[in-house]
Amino acid sequence: MFRLSALPVLRDNLVWLLEGPQGRLVVDPGDAGPVLAALGDPARPTAILVTHHHADHVDGVPGIVERTGARVHAPADPRLRFAYEAVGDGQCFEAAGFRIDVIAVPGHTRSHVAFHVEGHLFCGDTLFSLGCGRLFEGTPAEMQASLARLAALPGDTRVCCGHEYTLANGDFAHAVEAENPAREAWLAEARRRLAEGRPSLPSTLAIERAANPFLRLDAPGVQAGLAARGLAHAGIEGFAALRAWKDAF
Repeated sequence: MFRLSALPVLRDNLVWLLEGPQGRLVVDPGDAGPVLAALGDPARPTAILVTHHHADHVDGVPGIVERTGARVHAPADPRLRFAYEAVGDGQCFEAAGFRIDVIAVPGHTRSHVAFHVEGHLFCGDTLFSLGCGRLFEGTPAEMQASLARLAALPGDTRVCCGHEYTLANGDFAHAVEAENPAREAWLAEARRRLAEGRPSLPSTLAIERAANPFLRLDAPGVQAGLAARGLAHAGIEGFAALRAWKDAF
């Protein structure tokens, strides 16, 4: 019923394209060219979803709007320099035939949102496979709470994040927690997809809950890895220590 595509752009960004019977969604287009080539028919109903204001997620928006007339939905943020319809936490709206739920996920940026669409989670730079985003504007407490909100969605939700970071995040996850069979099984699948010329993503929330250290702070292996480095290993302090470790990894 739905066709999902991940379009590699720039250095390691992924632009997501979700196509359904009534239209299509484009998520976080950092570059218009590959998106326009993939869209084909410019007259088909199109909407653009923006998770946050960073240039590598929005620079393609004007070109796509000019070609397709797409309506843009984004969090309210004065740093966005194009016309859009502001969306906020808890809002549910329809665009291009899709039902879209908005989840506020501050941490990477203050105004970051995620979109839950027909079993797909477009989470920008908040949740990555086996990782999470850097805290450019938010606090560890905000990011931990945002990740918890996303992790509470159904396990079969497809995780469509904004960058191809899976293998690099896997190296860090192994440093934190040496033994995790679920992680190793997922990394084997990710390597297979990449070897075939495809992105490793999407993941699922079930995979991330079993393998992502940022969602598993209470797991004995993750706590042991933090404790072995003399780091806090519980609560917000533990999360902050884990994120700081990743920043320097």
